Amino acid sequence: MPIAKFDITESTCIPLPLENVDTDQILPARFLSATSRDGFGEKLFRDWRYLKTGEKNIDFVLNNPKFSGKTLVAGKNFGSGSSREHAVWAIYDYGFHVVVSSFFADIFKNNALNNGLLPIQISPEFLAKIFAAVEKNPETKIGINLEKQEITLTPTGEKESFDINPYKKSCLLNGYDDIDYLLSIKNEIEAYEKK
Repeated sequence: MPIAKFDITESTCIPLPLENVDTDQILPARFLSATSRDGFGEKLFRDWRYLKTGEKNIDFVLNNPKFSGKTLVAGKNFGSGSSREHAVWAIYDYGFHVVVSSFFADIFKNNALNNGLLPIQISPEFLAKIFAAVEKNPETKIGINLEKQEITLTPTGEKESFDINPYKKSCLLNGYDDIDYLLSIKNEIEAYEKK
């Protein structure tokens, strides 16, 4: 699954106001045997999305038709637990390109950036405003400007800046993984070697 250039400027979002969501809840361990990134979206939050009978859990937000979008808004400490990269694959393959939270586990954050998923860490206060706005109106949009490193609550125009590693920012904007980046500067590397 190639990494796409990050080009989202505005999207509705799906709220998951739960704290301490770990990677085993994002993608249960029994699905870790696959090595291809494809198909993991079906397994995202599998034990929350489906009942033991195999039927959809209508009380879980991903099964609620009033919420949609390419942005997942999650509670504090999202992505804690084991370092499984597969959890990020599942989120991205499901269709999310952005995850917003007030805190991310470091390993999850790095895995996200390495796989084309933008983790935006914001203040607890701004996160609470987003949750409240989306709960009131599921059509609420969030603006994302990766170049300026700003996230905007579109209905009110309120903005907050977010941090991102400059190298990873460049990779996201260009749709590069680490190897793609090296290939993009191949001429510079060759010129340096000749010196």
